[in-house]
Amino acid sequence: MKIILGSQSENRKQVLKDAGYAFDVMVSNIDEKAIRHEDFYELPLRLSRAKAAALLTKIKEPAILITADQVIVWNGELREKPRTLAEARRYLETFSRSEYPAECVNGITVTNTGSGKSITEREVSKVFFSKIPQENIEAFLASGGAFKYAGGFTPQSPLIRPYLRIDGTFESVLGLPLSVVEKCIKELSEQSLSQR
Repeated sequence: MKIILGSQSENRKQVLKDAGYAFDVMVSNIDEKAIRHEDFYELPLRLSRAKAAALLTKIKEPAILITADQVIVWNGELREKPRTLAEARRYLETFSRSEYPAECVNGITVTNTGSGKSITEREVSKVFFSKIPQENIEAFLASGGAFKYAGGFTPQSPLIRPYLRIDGTFESVLGLPLSVVEKCIKELSEQSLSQR
C-alpha cells in the first residue's frame, strides 16, 4: 500500500528514506499554535491527530498516512521551535549547563485511509547535554538551523552532536521513532486482513 508522510520535516523524511521506504509527502498546513494543552506530553498527540484529520480530506486512495509532531520539555518548560535568536540562544545555553535532560516528546498517528482506522502513540527520548562551547552555540545559531527544530537543536549537527547523549532512539530525537511507526503499520495491516 502507498505510504504518505504528512510532514515537510527533512529529518522525518530522512528517517523513512534511511529505512528503505518509498513514500509521497503531503503537508497539512494546520495552525499548530491554535492547538494547545496544559499537559505537554499530550500536546504532540493532539497535533499529530490534527495533521492527519486535515490531510484525510485530500487523500482519495487507500494509503498509509503517517503524521507526527514533537515538542521538547525541559525542566517543566515547553520548548517548540524558537521564535527569536535570543530564545534559540537561551535554549542552547540552558541545555548546555543543566542536569535536566531535554525530553523529546513525539506524537505519532498512523492511519489506514482505506479502512479509516488510525493509531496514535507517544514516545519520549531524553537528551542529556554536556557543556557546549559558546563558539559552537554561536556558529549553530548563525547557520539558521536552530529555527527548524523543536528545542532549537538537532543531533545531526556536528557542532552539537559531540555534547549530547541520547537515552532512547536517534530516530525518536529526529522526530519520527521508526519502531513505533512500523508497529502501527503492522497493527493496521493485521486489522485490515482480519476484517476481510
